Amino acid sequence: MPQYCVTGGNGFIAAYLIKSLLEKGHNVRTTVRNPENVEKVGYLWELNGAKERLRIMKADLLNEGSFDEAVDGVDGVFHTASPVLVAYDDNIKENLIDPCIKGTLNVLNSCKKASTVKRIVLTSSCSSIRYRYDVEKESPLNESHWSDLEYCKNHNLWYAYAKTIAEQEAWKFAKGSGIDLVVVNPSFVVGPLLAPQPTSTLLLLLAVVKGLRGEYPNTTVGFVHIDDVVNAHILAMERAKHQADLYVQAQWHTGQRSLKC
Repeated sequence: MPQYCVTGGNGFIAAYLIKSLLEKGHNVRTTVRNPENVEKVGYLWELNGAKERLRIMKADLLNEGSFDEAVDGVDGVFHTASPVLVAYDDNIKENLIDPCIKGTLNVLNSCKKASTVKRIVLTSSCSSIRYRYDVEKESPLNESHWSDLEYCKNHNLWYAYAKTIAEQEAWKFAKGSGIDLVVVNPSFVVGPLLAPQPTSTLLLLLAVVKGLRGEYPNTTVGFVHIDDVVNAHILAMERAKHQADLYVQAQWHTGQRSLKC
């Protein structure tokens, strides 16, 4: 039975991924910044099989080499760890962009050093594809398209900016080092919470519903259920041969007005 590492274990996708892997009988390692923080990671120990087959290890996206121990000896790595939504302030580079880009490369470097790692599944985002000045002309978009970095900067889309660069750098690293990389690009992930704390995605939805974000553009948003995201990650890891190296997920689209309560 393969052993896996899931980075960012207290994240929404990561927690469900850990749950599913444990239920399938895998030994799982996961990384967080502070394994002793019961408030943030305690619920993971309540998952079926966690006490027998889960290890929660310390690692930091910005500390080079901090993932070495976590990935050494595992068969595959799910890199889900990433900062998501932070305030658009003077610390945006420190709080979002650097951890997203440098963190991805730090994890890949650790995987390169570990002779046992056969495949890495990277959690990216539809936001690394969809934000372009020519989106209507180019649609439908596919794996050859990237978000326009200037568009992202001009519209303060810093999450999309960071995820786009992080994924581009990941592909360069993988091709240069011979790493087997598969990328999953989910849209807006929704579903019940495992963690006692609300996710950043939920906080954004609540802010929209409560009118805390002021005017919100009448555009469309793609949604995908957490169960399908987790299944896509596991299939991306376990399938022997891939016809594609990148998978985009969105189950349905809805207008912002549909979010009104």
